[in-house]
Amino acid sequence: MIVKVNGENLELEKSLNVADLLIAAKAEQPEYVTVQLNGEFVTRDDFAKIFVNDGDEIEFLYFMGGGQLG
Repeated sequence: MIVKVNGENLELEKSLNVADLLIAAKAEQPEYVTVQLNGEFVTRDDFAKIFVNDGDEIEFLYFMGGGQLG
């Protein structure tokens, strides 16, 4: 099956839950990532419950805080 992660095709042998997908896709800093599945945000509590399917589009989003210099 093929899913699209951050705009890139990723081939998976089987459907994975979001938590396992973070590992398979080698997400950077998975403890800080926000996940969007087909345009809908997935809560961290649901990472183990929600599975991706063939053709799904997943975005790993990282929100960075910032401050003012000077």
